[in-house]
Amino acid sequence: MNENQQPIVPPVTPPPVVNPKITYDDFAKVEIKAGKILTAEKIPETDKLLRLTVDFAESSPRQIVSGISMYFPEPSTLIGKTCMFVTNLEPRMLKGFESNGMLFALSTPDGNFSLLEPNSTIPAGTKAK
Repeated sequence: MNENQQPIVPPVTPPPVVNPKITYDDFAKVEIKAGKILTAEKIPETDKLLRLTVDFAESSPRQIVSGISMYFPEPSTLIGKTCMFVTNLEPRMLKGFESNGMLFALSTPDGNFSLLEPNSTIPAGTKAK
């Protein structure tokens, strides 16, 4: 190597992110239920948030805010779908709207997206086991 050349340094690949393991007891605390989406609308002045009203066969429907707008340009296509939700999270404010649960969905880095939808015979409020 002469004075003008720099040594070639291979790029450093970061180690994969590994989430810490949880105990069975930790997982058992998570309540997962089927919920039927009654209403769906885009939250104004946001790029990705939808406000859903979801029936879990409780005394009244719940409001759930979800960052899935980019996958559903017409939010009304969600109405009537039964999907899986985490239902025992602490309420959380998102852009001024209280969210009372979390929608389960899958997405890949290349943009594939899928809701977790049980078969049509599973009623709203059914708990995952």
